[in-house]
Amino acid sequence: MNAIRWIRDNIKGDRVIWITVLLLSLWGILAVYSSTGTLAYKERGGNTEYYLIKHVGILCMGLFLMWLAHQVDFRYYSRPAQYLVYPAILLLIYTLLFGTRINDAVRWVTVPGVGISFQSSDFAKVALVMYIARFLSKRQDTIHDFRKTFLPVLIIIVTVCVLIAVADLSTASVLFATCMLLLFIGRIPFKYLASLFGVGSLVLTGMIVLILSTDFSGGRVATWRNRIENYVTFVSGEEQVESYQNQQANIAIAKGGLFGVGPGKSNQRNFLPLAYADFIFAIIIEEYGLLGALSIIVLYLILLWRTVRILVGSPKAFGALLAIGLSFTLVIQAFMNMGVAVHLLPNTGLPLPFISMGGTSLLFTSFALGVILSVSRSNEEHQAVET
Repeated sequence: MNAIRWIRDNIKGDRVIWITVLLLSLWGILAVYSSTGTLAYKERGGNTEYYLIKHVGILCMGLFLMWLAHQVDFRYYSRPAQYLVYPAILLLIYTLLFGTRINDAVRWVTVPGVGISFQSSDFAKVALVMYIARFLSKRQDTIHDFRKTFLPVLIIIVTVCVLIAVADLSTASVLFATCMLLLFIGRIPFKYLASLFGVGSLVLTGMIVLILSTDFSGGRVATWRNRIENYVTFVSGEEQVESYQNQQANIAIAKGGLFGVGPGKSNQRNFLPLAYADFIFAIIIEEYGLLGALSIIVLYLILLWRTVRILVGSPKAFGALLAIGLSFTLVIQAFMNMGVAVHLLPNTGLPLPFISMGGTSLLFTSFALGVILSVSRSNEEHQAVET
């Protein structure tokens, strides 16, 4: 009874979101333990529990961070929201110049003296969404003014997305799409959004043409070109030799069928690179089948649905925009990761939130969910006062 009372008194906000996060975390524990077997034998002398314990430890830290963030009234996030984007921009520039290379990508910053690495784009995503939410909530009286409202926020969005795109085009795409949705919900005139979408499409097309026409044997450009060429050839139906990752992912999905081969019985985890990260969804399909995959999709849709309810029920524009913006970043990223695993999208390198093996990205994701729950908690308290 004491435990139930403590939960009732200390766990606030949308209970469905809490349950959804816990279910996704449980999926992550099962999938990480199964998919890290080969890595454990390669790096840890067969200690298959090492990565499980590490993941559970980071997950517990993330859930605690989420709880702390949801205890803070979301209105206290408003003031730092207007400043965080600027150190985020400086951090992105630092990453491009002095970042740590991991898995053939320079996306990480290593904290001196500690040895902990994190992706600066994870911090920049949260900072930008918080900035836009505050900016739009404060400019509702001049929301139709191009020079006072649209142009200033546009400069910040483009700056952050371009700096991220240099090292991580997929994350920049997710963030740009989230910003477009947030601007639309924030009542930015559609004609401005249409022109921004048109310019963005032209820039993206130009980048793709430039990448495909550039002859580089290594580096980021070569990686982007290979991914784009493989995907375009696949979509067009031309015969090709698929990338090794896509081959192994397709085999895993084919083996899964409707019910899967069973928990912990995946064979492709021994051949699929980054089976515990970028392609963990393929391993889940192999072990739990189509039904397991659908259950995960439903969980992310529930997360989005409950956040939309927060948006509709929030009396404050800042809280509404903050919750839906952070939710969009997580859900869009999740569906992009799953789209890559089933070869509907080119390889992106994005983890599956709360399911891929934990790192600092899991902590940023947990903080974002905590802020969403803080808005939900405030809505519940406001409704209780009204009734």
